[in-house]
Amino acid sequence: MTAKELEQTVNHHAPPAGLPPLVEAMWWQAHGDWEKAHLMAQDVPEAAGAWVHAYLHRAEGEPGNAAYWYEQAGRPMAQSSLQEEWFGIVRALLSP
Repeated sequence: MTAKELEQTVNHHAPPAGLPPLVEAMWWQAHGDWEKAHLMAQDVPEAAGAWVHAYLHRAEGEPGNAAYWYEQAGRPMAQSSLQEEWFGIVRALLSP
């Protein structure tokens, strides 16, 4: 599955089966369920989980909280649009 294909499913009732947890979290955020996405992201302790967590707080409009999570992820604060970052994260998470 590609990021574009995933984006085309966000109007469905549920995410596609078998998604990795962080990709599913990104799906829920795009679907409009920030809380569910946040719960999923905070359960992943590695840097990728912190990156998704950072994005979610940036999307929520909390730059201070987002900055903390970008630091935990070892990444600079994103300067791109939320949509561009969403695609970048999903592409990275779906890469083998």
